[in-house]
Amino acid sequence: MRVAIVHDWLTGMRGGERVLEALLDLFPEAEIFTLIHHSGSVSHKIERRAITTSFVNRIPYPRRVYRHLLPLFPRAVESLDVSGFDLVISSSHCVAKGVRKTPGASHLCYCHTPMRYVWDQYSSYFGPGRASMPVRVAMRFLAPRLRRWDVASAGRVDRYVANSEHVRGRISRYYGKDSCVVYPPVDVGRFDATRPREDFYLIVSALVAYKRIDVAVEAFKQSGKRLVVVGDGTEAMRLRASAGPNITFMNRVTDQEVAEWMARCRAFVVTAEEDFGITAVEAQAAGAPVIALGRGGSLETVVGAPGPDDSQEHGAGQPTGVFFDEQTPTDLVAAIERFETMEFDRSALAANAGRFNLKRFRAGILDELEALLGVRVSAP
Repeated sequence: MRVAIVHDWLTGMRGGERVLEALLDLFPEAEIFTLIHHSGSVSHKIERRAITTSFVNRIPYPRRVYRHLLPLFPRAVESLDVSGFDLVISSSHCVAKGVRKTPGASHLCYCHTPMRYVWDQYSSYFGPGRASMPVRVAMRFLAPRLRRWDVASAGRVDRYVANSEHVRGRISRYYGKDSCVVYPPVDVGRFDATRPREDFYLIVSALVAYKRIDVAVEAFKQSGKRLVVVGDGTEAMRLRASAGPNITFMNRVTDQEVAEWMARCRAFVVTAEEDFGITAVEAQAAGAPVIALGRGGSLETVVGAPGPDDSQEHGAGQPTGVFFDEQTPTDLVAAIERFETMEFDRSALAANAGRFNLKRFRAGILDELEALLGVRVSAP
């Protein structure tokens, strides 16, 4: 069985690329198809595979400008030639699920989320203050067209797998399709939960609009507490310019250095409505409680401590973090203050993180392939 794996773009290592690595382990001979590949930006496990790119990759400086090429992406993914492959697996958070397979082939989509830029996160990307006026005007015309394509191309998938119950709801709402949930794999074994905690808070995130790191920057400016932000992205310059002296930004760190920061921080902060949220699981594996917006995937990965008006935790088991309700600096400051009055059990943190391991991901994907193909797929 020839297998093609379609991934939106390869420009850095984030949660989606960790899932791609796990899929490649399942299919050692699979070939990768993607819109854009910036050589050297992803792991050796990915780089050493055969990688086919779209015409977008031939545009000068694609890594710098690709976010501005969103209107071209539907045509670009449809130009990828996956004929001759028996099984297509798309790892999709933008347009990868819209690839055209040949008759007789099967298509399994591992959906990180439907295209958030044009659905429920539209205002985070293109609302007032989030994008320039020309971009906002252009998107008023382009967004409806992209939504129509996104819905129309949803039928090219034979079976959907969602990365969380939250995303499962989005798939149903926007595509009218059912899906099963297989949580992403997290390499919990590479984290050390025994290190002494230090007096700083940590964010590890892409610095892009919907992550709402600006909420954390303002909250920590108000509180004066120390915050370390690890990551880079389109919002980096604006966030740095608005930050106070108690906030440190680091944009080039290794996986091992990220693990070190997580092992030492007082708590890990999540300000976004996450699709799933791999970094929050990693932080718990490193013994760090999580202070998170109480929406989206965080409700599935973090066991929230009882709030002031709650009688029980948000989730099963011992608390592994604290939720705040509104995406505002005021709510985040209040959550931090509440967190500092509490204690957390490191064994509970590690046990909760252990639910999202590689073995469960592999078993879940193989079960979904068996349901799609009618035969059990053997894995190395």
